[in-house]
Parts: sequence; C-alpha cells; structure tokens
Amino acid sequence: MREKPVVLAREIVASSRLFRVEELQLRFANGALRTYERLVGKGAGYGAVMVVAMLDGEHAVLVEEYCGGTDDYQLSLPKGLIEPGEDVLEAANRELKEEAGFGARQLEWVAELSLSPGYMSQKIQVVLARDLYEESLPGDEPEPLRVDQIGLRELSSLVQHPQFSEGRALAALYLVRDLLSQRGEFRL
Repeated sequence: MREKPVVLAREIVASSRLFRVEELQLRFANGALRTYERLVGKGAGYGAVMVVAMLDGEHAVLVEEYCGGTDDYQLSLPKGLIEPGEDVLEAANRELKEEAGFGARQLEWVAELSLSPGYMSQKIQVVLARDLYEESLPGDEPEPLRVDQIGLRELSSLVQHPQFSEGRALAALYLVRDLLSQRGEFRL
C-alpha cells in the first residue's frame, strides 16, 4: 500500500448553499508538492442512496427528473440523501416512495460507489429493492417525476438513450444484474 500524501494545509476557498470547495496543500512521499481542490459535503454528511427497485424479476424502475448539472431531463434510478436518524435501507425505501411511488418489502445493501474520487468526497450506497408495493410520500422534488423502467437484458442499449448519462446508475444496474445472475435469480 502506498503512503498517502501529507496534508500541509486545508482551507475552504468557496462555499454555496449546497457545496464547499476545499483546497488541500499536499506533500507526496517523493517530496512533490501539489495543490488539490475537491468538493466536500456540507453539514453532517449522512451520505446518499441509489435504489435499484425491481418491478419483477427482470425490470428495474427508472425516474425522469430535471438535472441542473446537464440542464435537461434525465433518466436515472431513484436516489437522495440519507436523513439524520435514518439508516441506509430506511433512506432507500423513503426515496423510492418519494420519487417513484413504490415501497419495498425487501431491501438489500449492494455496494458503495463514488462519483469522481479525484475531486469529490461524496459516496452513494446502492440498494436493491424488491417485492414492491404502491405507496407515495411527498418529496422535495419541484414537480412529479415520470416513472419508467428498464429490462436488465437491455443495459448495453441504455447508454445510447439520449436521456441517460449517469455512470453511477449504470454501474448500479450492472452490479444488481450480476448479483442476481450469480444467485441464479436472473439469466441473460
């Protein structure tokens, strides 16, 4: 295992309602000095969840919502922040109810993913949700989200969809497909 660089100084150089930019002055083991910038979470940082909710043995729920980063409507998986006092599975079920109008009787943690570890500290927990039932909760979205679905056999074509670009969601879908295949619950 490589020796991590020594942090010589750290400072918040920019801050908004949602984001903080932290500047790190680093010295690497070979003596090289570098300045890195990274986005860090605001507040307590309870984390986030992304839910692969299975409608049946083959189809997962997608939601369409406006995304400020790309300035258009995108398809992705239900996701959101973990609230104070919630565990990962509780947060996943709440987000699923808020964004897709489903609850799940069976929830299982699958993996932890980062978006861009080179400049972001945030991570997201991937949760598999099964045995769905209809239940809605009010969420913080400014408008109702459109609910869609994707077959686990169609994942390679999903990247060609003009409204789908989120790498974490694609990774989560492939992880769940592989998990279900390994268990003999899904066949390609």
